[in-house]
Amino acid sequence: MNSKDLPSARGRSFRAALLAGIGIMAAVDEIIFHQLLSWHHFYDGSTTEVALLTDGLLHAGELVAIVAAFFLLLDLRRNGGLYVRKAWAGFLTGAGGFQLFDGLVDHKVLQLHQIRYGVPNLMAYDFAWNGFAVALLLAGLLLNRKAGHTTPSPAETVHR
Repeated sequence: MNSKDLPSARGRSFRAALLAGIGIMAAVDEIIFHQLLSWHHFYDGSTTEVALLTDGLLHAGELVAIVAAFFLLLDLRRNGGLYVRKAWAGFLTGAGGFQLFDGLVDHKVLQLHQIRYGVPNLMAYDFAWNGFAVALLLAGLLLNRKAGHTTPSPAETVHR
């Protein structure tokens, strides 16, 4: 890979890992909070069957995102263009972005579901959920900024 390809490789590394972060965080939400803890479903405004269907659709979407990201990252690695710091920045940004979107849009604006039902203080759950999201998102954005536009060192790229 020559120096002219670096901006493209940085951007592709960030975007591919962003997709992975979205997929992984959706999987964490769906597996832990929907299935293991049974706190909510993706859509709780209807029957149990509809709630389970929407969970299945979320699960299918997260798997598509994870597999697509995996192949995009493998292609970058194979071509010697995987910029590791940008990829980590993208992953954290995607995970935090998904979590924040879920906490604000799905929970509050669209009211598809709440984080947890039957608790005396839902606001504490909202603050924890969205606070964790903001922390991930800021970590990703700061790492992305720190990775900047400099030429990566050999330790920051994966070569064939």
